[in-house]
Amino acid sequence: MLQTIRNAWKIDELRKKIVFTLFVVLLYRLGNAVPVPWVNVDLLRQHINSMQNTVLGLLDMMSGGAFSNATIFALSIQPYINSSIIMQLLTIAIPALERLQKEGGEEGQKKIAAITRYATVGIGLLQGYAYYLMIRNYNLLNETGAWQGIVIVLTFTAGSALLMWLGEQITEFGIGNGISIILFASIVSRFPTTLGQMITGIVGGTTIWYVALLMLLGALAIVILIVIVTNAERRIPVQYSKRVVGRKMYGGQSTHLPMKVNMSGVMPVIFAQTITSLPATIAALFGKTAESGGFAGWLLTVFDSNTLLYAFVYMLLIVFFSYFYSTIQFNPVEIANNMKKNGGFIPGFRAGRPTSEFIQKVLNKITLFGAVYLGIIAVVPIIISALSKAAAASGISLGGTSVIIVVGVALETVKALESQMLMRHYKGFLE
Repeated sequence: MLQTIRNAWKIDELRKKIVFTLFVVLLYRLGNAVPVPWVNVDLLRQHINSMQNTVLGLLDMMSGGAFSNATIFALSIQPYINSSIIMQLLTIAIPALERLQKEGGEEGQKKIAAITRYATVGIGLLQGYAYYLMIRNYNLLNETGAWQGIVIVLTFTAGSALLMWLGEQITEFGIGNGISIILFASIVSRFPTTLGQMITGIVGGTTIWYVALLMLLGALAIVILIVIVTNAERRIPVQYSKRVVGRKMYGGQSTHLPMKVNMSGVMPVIFAQTITSLPATIAALFGKTAESGGFAGWLLTVFDSNTLLYAFVYMLLIVFFSYFYSTIQFNPVEIANNMKKNGGFIPGFRAGRPTSEFIQKVLNKITLFGAVYLGIIAVVPIIISALSKAAAASGISLGGTSVIIVVGVALETVKALESQMLMRHYKGFLE
């Protein structure tokens, strides 16, 4: 990866793209240090830190700590991610949107992108208002009033819209996917703090040094596993029949149909983590804790993120969402029909329904493997914390979700750099 970046830096055009990307990331990190007015940041930070097992803790992790500091980028890119997911679901449920996506060409993609932007602003308003209500209900405001509420909500919404625009600028003029780069920067920005806490714990005696070493080795093993599985794919051989057009013969070549093992990426983990943390979030908004007793206290005890029952439910949800997301992204019937139209077939299977059934069978197998892989990476830190008091007391988390996102974005960006260099170094047959 370092060699790829070094080679890309030698190319003037790619160097400008890299500098532009770093400049946008710098602007994002500067915005994360600008708080909105009238919010008591110290009390808010203490409150969010006490709710790390809820959706609020997930949002704080995804925003690089901006959520707990009530900065102008507190909502981060979550509104855009939510609107993108909603649009993906709507294109399947609404035939008009599906036709616009498949048959509309470039204009259709622009319309869908415009709808996604408007939905992002709408979701940003809703999330900003909910965030303001939480701050107001917990008396975390220095001043209260209608004007203060309007300014705070609009600031949060404008920050999420600005981040969406910055991400699009990176995609167009920089390197890699802009939204992924911003999410990558948010998560990586917390690593120095985590490392500092680990060193402080070792020096202060609260963390045993070999426990910290085992944690680091485990994190390294997880990174290696993520790289292997992310690049892994099942290749189904495809043969195209020969046909004669005039005096020329076309077709006859052999190729393959690539199917990624981890087709859904990190989305199943994010969905599962959001749902499993909803009970704790709702109870916290009503002022309930695990010590409150009654049904709310029991529910918070069951869905405590450091219990084995939570890990089991978490694993089941990851498997479910992996199958759900792969079904949305990959349509075996459509692929089989396209192969049939172009004279392609899988050796040993007739074109049409037998081909689609075989592709569906292969898809189910690799989706199960990918789901188990995601579940292991996400659940192992929870099991370690539940079984090891030393690990739980150390405050060190492997952060499976964070590692998956960081490694996935890094691999994606390196591939984008390699493709850019290949395109610029390719020499045509005339040269």
